[in-house]
Amino acid sequence: MKRKISILLIACLAAVSLAACGGGQGTAGSGSGSEAGTAASGSGMGTEALGEAPGQEAGEENDGEPVSLTLWTYPVGDWKNATKVSSLLRDFRKAYPAYNLTVEYLDYTTGDDKVREAVENGTLPDLVLEGPERLVADWGAKGLMADLSDLWKMDAAEEIYEPVRNACRYGGAYYEFPFFMTAHCMAVNRDLFEKAGALQYVDEENHTWSTEGFIKAVEALKAYGQEKVGIVYCGGQGGDQGTRALVNNLYGGSFSNKEHTGYDFEGEENIRALQLLRDLDGIVFDPEHQGGDEVTMFGSGELAMAFCWNVSMEVNQTVNNPNLDFDILPLTFPTEDGKPTLQGGIWGFGVFDNGDEARIQAAKDFIRFYAEDDGEYAQTVLISSYWPVRDVEGIYVNDALMTEYGIFTQYMGDYYQVTPGWASVRTAWWTMLQEIGGGAEISEAVAEFEETADRAAREAGGE
Repeated sequence: MKRKISILLIACLAAVSLAACGGGQGTAGSGSGSEAGTAASGSGMGTEALGEAPGQEAGEENDGEPVSLTLWTYPVGDWKNATKVSSLLRDFRKAYPAYNLTVEYLDYTTGDDKVREAVENGTLPDLVLEGPERLVADWGAKGLMADLSDLWKMDAAEEIYEPVRNACRYGGAYYEFPFFMTAHCMAVNRDLFEKAGALQYVDEENHTWSTEGFIKAVEALKAYGQEKVGIVYCGGQGGDQGTRALVNNLYGGSFSNKEHTGYDFEGEENIRALQLLRDLDGIVFDPEHQGGDEVTMFGSGELAMAFCWNVSMEVNQTVNNPNLDFDILPLTFPTEDGKPTLQGGIWGFGVFDNGDEARIQAAKDFIRFYAEDDGEYAQTVLISSYWPVRDVEGIYVNDALMTEYGIFTQYMGDYYQVTPGWASVRTAWWTMLQEIGGGAEISEAVAEFEETADRAAREAGGE
């Protein structure tokens, strides 16, 4: 492997889950934790009550009325690491000694069931760290979350990127205050591209390329002898953000309407893109594999490109793949108009509405504490191993890889995963790709997908 990755970054990212490109339910950074893990082990699922804050003497009176506050955190980056989280939260504990904060670490295998049980039993936590798919489109839409609109009046909220802002609200209310994000991209085998004469079709400096360049590169690689240039994996939903972004970007197609009330995929742009992918020799529709499988095949040299990619994939391959012997070049998805739009992951805090105003206020104080101070905010981002949702400089100083991948955040597109009926639509997506790969008439398959998506949106309360 030619690229040099800092020891600090490897330490931060090696444990980041690859569930976005595997068979799990989450997005990148949202994989299964270890159920056997406890707070003592520093990761996995467990509960940890923060002790006395540094500088607080035993028996010292707390300021204000005591409030018990519980945070449940899904395993986003190292927010599953109890040692790191404890270190970060000590500052809050010191600033608000009256708040008795307890942290519980969830995983994506059992976390959703735990939340459902808590809803039924009336034992929901106060704070939860996750993304808009759950905080906004699921729990927020069901009326389980407190409105955080007052927090969005903070100065810190004014600089949050617009696509992120739009993803955090539903029905006029904000159910998430975001802290960090990532933009999923794709990657190519730079060494192989160079040998095949395909590197000329890529803008290495800006990490972009055109649809025409993509076609010519695939043709050059195929002529060079690369049997499989890339696969449109469709064995399940794992890594589906990659195939969706590929199709939408090629000719400027859309996936949902701008209001996120329904789906808008049945356009000529998407039909044209799907036709290109099926006709292009070297690109194979593969119903046997999901995104995680594609990453493995790319790392072994079997594929010349991967559509399921982000910075954690590169770090994982560098750390865990001893056979990796080529230079990886991350890229946006190819576009005809030169304006790539990438799918992303957004994570932040939501507050469950337990009907206790004191607890809701305490939870908002927690969010405000870490959002308003740039130093505290930077620490929350570092633990996530992703990027800030607003322009904060100096977080990844002297970290070449994070700086390189940071270029992709500017291309973050519409976060349509909050559109009603999303869970059903994800299934309909990969089944549609299987049908197209099997020879189905593309316009008919797309029409059937659109009908299924629209029905799912209506049944979930959309248009």
